[in-house]
Amino acid sequence: AALKDATELCDSDILIIFDADYIPGRGLIKQLVAPFFDPEVGAVMGRVVPLNGGKNMLTRLLELERAGGYQVDQQARMNLGLVPQYGGTVGGIRKSALLSVGGWHDDVLAEDTDLTFRLLLGGWTTAYTNRSECYEEVPEEWPVRIKQIMRWCKGHNQALFRHLSNVLGSRALTPWERIDGVMLLLVYAMSPLLMVGWLIALVLYLLKPDLMLSGVIALFSMLSYSALGNFAAYFEIGAACYLDGSGRRLRLLPLSTGGFLVSLVAISQATFNQVLFDRFSRAAGLKWDKTIRYRIRPT
Repeated sequence: AALKDATELCDSDILIIFDADYIPGRGLIKQLVAPFFDPEVGAVMGRVVPLNGGKNMLTRLLELERAGGYQVDQQARMNLGLVPQYGGTVGGIRKSALLSVGGWHDDVLAEDTDLTFRLLLGGWTTAYTNRSECYEEVPEEWPVRIKQIMRWCKGHNQALFRHLSNVLGSRALTPWERIDGVMLLLVYAMSPLLMVGWLIALVLYLLKPDLMLSGVIALFSMLSYSALGNFAAYFEIGAACYLDGSGRRLRLLPLSTGGFLVSLVAISQATFNQVLFDRFSRAAGLKWDKTIRYRIRPT
């Protein structure tokens, strides 16, 4: 509601948006505005960098995750002309583009992902500027992190069910944009699929079916899983550390497996709850768990 009111009152065609707890770097606003000189750009996204990365092990792992997600994943999408994701903060929106695709939607937990795909389907481009850094607080406690990622998961899945068929059927998108758009929409679906796959593998092992058939299935499953990039996150983090000139952080890379497993379980739980109980209803699906911030602790 606040975003809607601010948009209506703003006379400028360029809206620059930050979450209240973010700290912009010097010159950031100029950097975020610059891509809008291209009339096809509807949104711009900058890079998010944790300011409390050295607080504890969790924040250090999240710092690695952020580096890989922005420095490599977002930049690669931008360089390849695919679908960079507008993240809802540290970015800008062209007001005319926003209004042309229906304005802000308050019936989805991940309004940024929803807007990314509405802009894409509306013919607008989202740009990513890697040097436009803004500083955030990442969660310092695991329960806070789990609630955050479960909220992201539910919001992303809402966007998945709203936009998947439109992305697949859009003739305005290039084939690569359709493929990348579908993969981006399905990113949170990988965790429950992997959990189901592990369960099936366990059942097959306990039932002890024909060993030859089991070996063939296992081989093809391993090849398919590897081909889909099961080590992609590690490659992204490694490349990001190299590009950032912070190779010493790679010593923490093996510990990222623990963080990935926590996220795997949390995302799977959120997805199953959403499908079985929330059923994507407005009432049940829009519970907002606000992320705790630590610079000013609640009394």
